[in-house]
Amino acid sequence: MQEVDTGTNQEAETGNGAMSRRGFLQTVGGMGALAATSGLALNLLGRDADAAAVRPLPKSWDEEIDVVIIGSGFAGLSAAAEAASRGSSVVILEKMPIFGGNSIINGGGYNAWTDKLKLRQKLDRGDDSVELHVKDTLKGGDFYNDPELVRMMVEGSPVALDWMIDEGGLKLKEVLNRIGGHSAYRGHVTLDGTGRGFVYALKKIADRSGARMRLGTKVSWIWRKDPASPVLGVEVETRKGKRNIKVKQALIIASGGFGRDVKMRQMFNPSITAAFNCTNQPGATGEVIRFAQAIGADSLQLCFIQLYPTADPDSGTLDRYALYPSRSPGNGSVFVNKLGKRFVSELERRDNVARAEINTGMKRAFTVFGEKMIPKMTTMEEVNEGIAAGRVWKANTLAELAKQMDVPAAALEETVAKHNGYLKAGKDPEFNKPFTPQMMALEGPYYSVAQWPAVHHCMGGLRINALGQVIDIWGSPIPHLYAAGEVTGGVHGSNRLGANAGPDAVVFGRIAGANAAREKA
Repeated sequence: MQEVDTGTNQEAETGNGAMSRRGFLQTVGGMGALAATSGLALNLLGRDADAAAVRPLPKSWDEEIDVVIIGSGFAGLSAAAEAASRGSSVVILEKMPIFGGNSIINGGGYNAWTDKLKLRQKLDRGDDSVELHVKDTLKGGDFYNDPELVRMMVEGSPVALDWMIDEGGLKLKEVLNRIGGHSAYRGHVTLDGTGRGFVYALKKIADRSGARMRLGTKVSWIWRKDPASPVLGVEVETRKGKRNIKVKQALIIASGGFGRDVKMRQMFNPSITAAFNCTNQPGATGEVIRFAQAIGADSLQLCFIQLYPTADPDSGTLDRYALYPSRSPGNGSVFVNKLGKRFVSELERRDNVARAEINTGMKRAFTVFGEKMIPKMTTMEEVNEGIAAGRVWKANTLAELAKQMDVPAAALEETVAKHNGYLKAGKDPEFNKPFTPQMMALEGPYYSVAQWPAVHHCMGGLRINALGQVIDIWGSPIPHLYAAGEVTGGVHGSNRLGANAGPDAVVFGRIAGANAAREKA
């Protein structure tokens, strides 16, 4: 592992009183020795040896389990399925009263360059490849991504998708979307348009393999003796009080990001203030990342926090209708501001769309699409439910639609006419949107949905290697510790492309689970 230059003098104390790398290692070594000789746990969150060694190691364990997994989303369930299928006893610890985490409320999108259903060929959605998906992901993350991890995700994505179909009974819509930042149509969607389809398929596989789940069980510490020792177990809070679980083979962290923790967000990115709503479930608070750091885990790119550009403007939720702005641009929809004018290429990446919306200075933007586009992205039944709920507007004319949106009718009509002309000419002189043969002109009946950015995904997290092992601050794997999903960093770089979270979590969850089960007890 290449060392990261921290900018400090490694041979001497710096002039401002900061500790050198050598001094830091010596101090941590002393802390480890203190913990080992006194029965105290490793805790690097303290400022000195005395403060660091404040947690006594358990004198006995309440129970022993081969593989313990923190979190019950895509990554946790995938890891559980793989580890249990290899004969390990597996328990998933979920602090919330329901399982699924952010995964169960996500948009149900999953990028794969191919699939066993051959949707690309069936729907005539053009070409795609491993190389193109890798290229898009690296470019979308401004090349801050780890190329090895990106390739593993892309290559493993179709395999994992077919696995969920075959083993979990996953059902997909007969659509294939092109999402902002992608140069091909590769976005698969669950039948109900949410992450529930993937979660239920994965839970079915995990249950059948013998994995067990405990809801309402919050991890409150990770036990490790010193910087050279393996992870020993976890402390958990239950309704009956605190208990200590010994991990015989491995601990897998799949606890997700920290989008709901405003203080932690602002520690790394002060611009992500409390003024932004959040699409995440309430348990996305990041404490397990801090516990892992306390036992020596390295982290990276924690400042990269994504705003989902098209959440519900009022609640910040990622409901079914907030997904239309993501799915419809590949079919020819337009984004407009409160003046009825376009302000960005609809196929830009999420961070650029969110920034463009904020820069309009007018809270609330809109996606406008036509009725012919609906079968390409969802069902008419679902759209009608959105109309009844007041989330989707419908009109036979643009003037009628503009009145419902409270935007100038003449401006909206001009915007749509221009965009139709650009599509026909195959060139967008305003925002350089790439047109494809699959896109269609905007024609009535017309539909619209309102949108605004909300905190959505943490691209940074714990550093892992290709085996899913968590890497420590000295560049070595922490024995018996793995991680997968949003809790990790390095896969997405500075910006996650839409529908890449699913394959990231499932692919690396499977890798972590399989390798954890190979550990010797």
